Amino acid sequence: MEEQLLPLLKSNLRVTWTDEDLDLKKLLTRSMAYLNELCGTSFDFSAEGQAKFLMLERCRYVYNNAADEFEKNFHHELARLILSTAVSRAGVTDGTT
Repeated sequence: MEEQLLPLLKSNLRVTWTDEDLDLKKLLTRSMAYLNELCGTSFDFSAEGQAKFLMLERCRYVYNNAADEFEKNFHHELARLILSTAVSRAGVTDGTT
């Protein structure tokens, strides 16, 4: 998965060199684990969606030494992701279940 997402992350970070590829792959792994643990699920980060967006944003924050600001700046988006994950796990789709 990291190999597949690495070009996208490098593009977002505007990194054109390969010297940091190993570190960026580790950053992807840690950011995916962070969101999976936060929501208690396993996301498909290859699919477009909120989980992939937040994972890439977290990578950007960590890369720029601002990890402590991520949760504060994305509080609402993280809350929505947690809620939507909980709702889908409960099987609620249209409010009638």
